[in-house]
Amino acid sequence: MQGQSQQQAYDRGITIFSPDGRLYQVEYAREAVKRGTASVGVRAEDGVVLAADKRARSPLMEPESIEKLHKADDHVGVASAGHVADARQLIDFARRQAQINQLRYGEPVGIETLTKNITDHIQQYTQVGGARPFGVALIVGGIEDGEPRLFETDPSGTPYEWQALSIGSDRNDLRDYLEAEYEEGISTDEAVGLALDTLAQSNDGELEPDGVGVATITVDNPQYGELPADEVEGILDERDLLATDEDEDEADDDAESDEE
Repeated sequence: MQGQSQQQAYDRGITIFSPDGRLYQVEYAREAVKRGTASVGVRAEDGVVLAADKRARSPLMEPESIEKLHKADDHVGVASAGHVADARQLIDFARRQAQINQLRYGEPVGIETLTKNITDHIQQYTQVGGARPFGVALIVGGIEDGEPRLFETDPSGTPYEWQALSIGSDRNDLRDYLEAEYEEGISTDEAVGLALDTLAQSNDGELEPDGVGVATITVDNPQYGELPADEVEGILDERDLLATDEDEDEADDDAESDEE
């Protein structure tokens, strides 16, 4: 009993390390990320692709109201997994940082600089009493000095740079798939196909156009843009990933009820 009460003390204190060097609240925040539907980022030779599982919890819900992909600046996109409300706060912070950089220096913010600004903000909530960590992970992708860059933020406030990654539910399985299928030097179009193939791994190999979001930023046109549903549907059909009506009904039943 005494051991359990001691562990609960570390469990409740966000600023207190346990004897084995763990911050339990940060680990719980990572679990919140795992409960969110998956998002995928792929860095191509000529751009960056972000894709997100946007399955609706009800057929009455408007698909456009599900926020998984965000424009942080003209040349920067963000995909999230975990608590949507936490993601919105971090996206707003990222947008402010991008505008501050533009006004102060007269140039677009760097992807690495923006990511580290976000993670510095996240990290503050792991060492301040009376607060809790952000229960969300972000994929930050964009073009910096003519080069595509792709980063991940963790609830601990640590940034990582990737060639391809997944966050959210089934992260390990999706990462294994990316490690097996990703090749350096692929084009943006190929990266879109790979991102959709990866998301399909956690959806019984099929996706519906309204249940997935895809955004791209290319070196030739460093402007964030989301693919329209009809274009996504064409890609899914071409790759034999298009869900039937029966599959869509099953997907609605399996969608997460708490996080997107």
